[in-house]
Parts: sequence; C-alpha cells; structure tokens
Amino acid sequence: MRILRLALILVLGLGGGVVKAVAGCSSSQVTLRGDWGQAAFTVEIADNDESRARGLMFRKSMPEFAGMLFIFDTPQHAQFWMKNTFIPLDMLFMDDSGVVRRIKQNATPHSTAIIEGGEGVKAVLEVNGGVVARLGITTGTQIQHPVFGPSAAWPCP
Repeated sequence: MRILRLALILVLGLGGGVVKAVAGCSSSQVTLRGDWGQAAFTVEIADNDESRARGLMFRKSMPEFAGMLFIFDTPQHAQFWMKNTFIPLDMLFMDDSGVVRRIKQNATPHSTAIIEGGEGVKAVLEVNGGVVARLGITTGTQIQHPVFGPSAAWPCP
C-alpha cells in the first residue's frame, strides 16, 4: 500500500494525466474510477452518529491520498458543514450503487454554511481540497468499497 501511494504521488507530482491504481476491496481503502482515470485513497470510516458528527474536525492536515468515508445505514438526505474543520475539503456524495451524484469542491474551513448533498446519499467521501480538480473527478464516477455490496455499479471482486 505504501508503494502504491508513493507511485500515485510521483505520477501526480510529475504532472501525469491519468492515475492508475490497483483496485482493492478493504474497508480502509476506496478506489474511484471514471472517464478521468482511476485513483485509490486510504480512508477512515465514519459509520455511527459520533464518528459522523466529529468527522475531520480539528485536524491540521491530512495525507494527500487519504480521506474519510461517511457511511449511512440507509440512503438519506445529507447535509454537511465545516465548523471546526481546519483544512479545505472536497466532498463526493454517492448513492447506494456507489456512483458520485454531487461534488462540493474546496469547502471553506470553519464555515457554518450548509453544504447540500441532496437526497438518496449512502456515503460521502471527504478528501483534501483541490484533489477533485487535480484528478478531474466528475459526477458519474464510481467508487469501489465493500459497503456498496454486490449490486454496486463497481462491486468488489
């Protein structure tokens, strides 16, 4: 995993276009794919009220290919804010098939403005602000992670 992250960092650092990553299916990793390419992130899971409420608040930094995956028991209306969050974040709102339906780029640190995720949100991936633009991630992107199950758009092998 460390070698994969280093390779991704080198590819991006050298201005490479499409990022290639090995698809995996562990609870601590998500892999995204779309017309823009493919990328993997190491994630922390927020799957209960306490961990979802705390999220990434009070963190001063986060590794480049890391993030937090917020998981809801059932698809629902999702809203976020950036209160007590020190780093800008990109947020990807996904439906229950693991398809990105909405993206918020560079959410403003400390803002109490509501970030609307919409209806039918099963999961939200938060990554460092600017990653979505740098990689070219768009709506329609698919995520591979065990939480989406066998009926996902991109199920685990």
